[in-house]
Amino acid sequence: MEIHNLDHLDGAIMYGIVNEKLRLECSSLDDLLVQFELDQQAFQHKLDEMGCYYDPVVNQLRQK
Repeated sequence: MEIHNLDHLDGAIMYGIVNEKLRLECSSLDDLLVQFELDQQAFQHKLDEMGCYYDPVVNQLRQK
């Protein structure tokens, strides 16, 4: 499953996919955004809707 179209992904599914991509393929959130050609503002909006944030120390999304 891919993350190219954020508007159509359920928050829980996106959370799992993004954390898997960060763990296995991407060294940072910026790397993920570039690799999957994601709009930073749209991505941040989706995180805000989900009540999540990016933790660079562990390179994962976390719940607030």
